[in-house]
Amino acid sequence: MFLMRLSVGPSIMRRHVLKNVWRSFVGIKRNPDISSVYSTSSANLRDSLLQENTFSDVLVDSFGRMHTYLRISLTERCNLRCQYCMPADGADLSPRTHLLSQDEVIRLANVFVSSGVSKIRLTGGEPTIRKDIEDICVRLSSLKGLKNLAMTTNGIVLSRKLPNLKDAGLSSLNISLDTLVPAKFEFMTRRKGHDSVIQSINDAIEVGYNPVKVNCVVMRGFNDDEICDFAELTREKPINVRFIEFMPFDGNVWNVKKLVTYKEMLHIVKTRYPSLKRLQDQPTETAKNFGIEGHEGTVSFITSMTEHFCAGCNRLRLLADGNFKVCLFGPSEVGLRDPLRRGATDDELKEIISAAVCQHT
Repeated sequence: MFLMRLSVGPSIMRRHVLKNVWRSFVGIKRNPDISSVYSTSSANLRDSLLQENTFSDVLVDSFGRMHTYLRISLTERCNLRCQYCMPADGADLSPRTHLLSQDEVIRLANVFVSSGVSKIRLTGGEPTIRKDIEDICVRLSSLKGLKNLAMTTNGIVLSRKLPNLKDAGLSSLNISLDTLVPAKFEFMTRRKGHDSVIQSINDAIEVGYNPVKVNCVVMRGFNDDEICDFAELTREKPINVRFIEFMPFDGNVWNVKKLVTYKEMLHIVKTRYPSLKRLQDQPTETAKNFGIEGHEGTVSFITSMTEHFCAGCNRLRLLADGNFKVCLFGPSEVGLRDPLRRGATDDELKEIISAAVCQHT
């Protein structure tokens, strides 16, 4: 349901990010010292990869950041029509022949993994609507060097596919849910299905996912009154609720008045749960993670608007049509589909990828 959700609206919509709006609000400027900010975590990551014989300079950018995390959009289609994700009349979709086939997805994924990618996240659109999703997971999870195969999904049809996906090697799940009120859900998504998402969360816990991450985009006047209700989900279940600042995208009528900042959300949670305590984050973590005394799960905040996390970013994105993006918020895309279909070797594809990553500023 979300973009990045932070992945989930159609990949074609993510190309129209209102980059200037986002930058003007956050005040981001290129920082010549960004490489020094990242140097410690990058060095540690490099040492780890060297020990495993998986280090490659193909995925090192001009700031010295090593990109070991690849997000793959499997489809532009989605079975929801979330108001903040796409216009009411939907988005123009690419012709089917322009999209990557299963074999092409696996081929490109293998090129990235052999270059140092250790985590892949499947996104969309909505990845579970691909009929071959289980087969894709089986093939991806068998790639040598891949340590984590994750998926971000809206959960609508997830439950019936969960056992097969677990067996296929899917190791972690993010499920998008912005409200615990069915009527609000239908209003926001323009579709029914709230009960199905709740069932998917419970079923994911039942089959052994721990934690199950629940992505919640917080919008003033819509669901900001539910923040503590979401936090309460973590009391007795291994759920990590991830509160996400509302971000601008074409068609979602973004307005700063709808933005509930990280500090506001943190204050709300801490007022209700005084034992809220910051947890240790990984160097490349996009979320600020917290625990609540007596709760089995955790809560996190993704500060996309107010406290950007560019310095530690290790993410790359492969769109459903085979275009490659080094930065989610950047306009640049590099086509990998056409060279692949023209018979490019793995080494030639790596040269294209490396050139795009190295030139990223």
